Amino acid sequence: MTSIKSPKKLIEVALPLDDINREAAREKSIRHGHPSTLHLWWARRPLAAARAVLFAQMVNDPGYQQGGGFKYGVNKEEAARRREELFDIIRELVKWENTNNESVLERARAEIRKSWREVCELNRGHPQVAELFDPDKLPAFHDPFAGGGAIPLEAQRLGLESYASDLNPVAVLINKAMIEIPPKFAGCTPVGPIPEGEKQKKMMDTWPGATGLAEDVHRYGHWIREQAEKRIGHLYPKVRITKEMVAERPDLKQYEGQELTVIAWLWARCVFHAIRPPVPGLFGR
Repeated sequence: MTSIKSPKKLIEVALPLDDINREAAREKSIRHGHPSTLHLWWARRPLAAARAVLFAQMVNDPGYQQGGGFKYGVNKEEAARRREELFDIIRELVKWENTNNESVLERARAEIRKSWREVCELNRGHPQVAELFDPDKLPAFHDPFAGGGAIPLEAQRLGLESYASDLNPVAVLINKAMIEIPPKFAGCTPVGPIPEGEKQKKMMDTWPGATGLAEDVHRYGHWIREQAEKRIGHLYPKVRITKEMVAERPDLKQYEGQELTVIAWLWARCVFHAIRPPVPGLFGR
């Protein structure tokens, strides 16, 4: 059996852990646009950490090494310089602001492709070279227990073809919503009815990535809300702030006389249907 020649990966040698940890901790306070707003999942992995670890797993460490029938890398000083360049990519990659920054992501993807081509070159004599070592096709990413989907999502963002599964049907649904459905509609123009008052808004020539799909979610969500208000809105009336309310709640003084939208309703309804005469002593009788 022919062995596969593979240099050490960056993650096996060194990582800018302080930078990764700082951004991963900061991410916990970010909610807008974060997958956690889709569904709160147990032990969700920080996107920053997942992105950094995946990158470091795919990129070859530049340090010199030999053994197993191959030689790879450069001298110690040059390796340290190149390693620092890779660290700089990671430092930019883990920032929340760069989550969809194509310039930063493309730098990372370029390094991944470069490392993969180096591995393919080292294994050009492998009997299954055509099947396993195509320099123009990156290896696919597989996560059999994907959970909240942070890892396969970031693998996809780094240019890898992602496959994810889980035993929990909720996890499967989350992953479908994050990594399976959006790519199918990438670059597509939204088709939903434009909400009233937005006819001149949201009209774009191009809809990159999943922006068209996101706009359709917005449009159809607006439509459903309007239909719900027409059908059952009368069951959720607004509340008028009266003088009596202000007497008990002085903080409502500025709203006196106004009708405000109720933000939470607590329905407590109990219905008893007697199928025979009431039993003495039951329910206070």
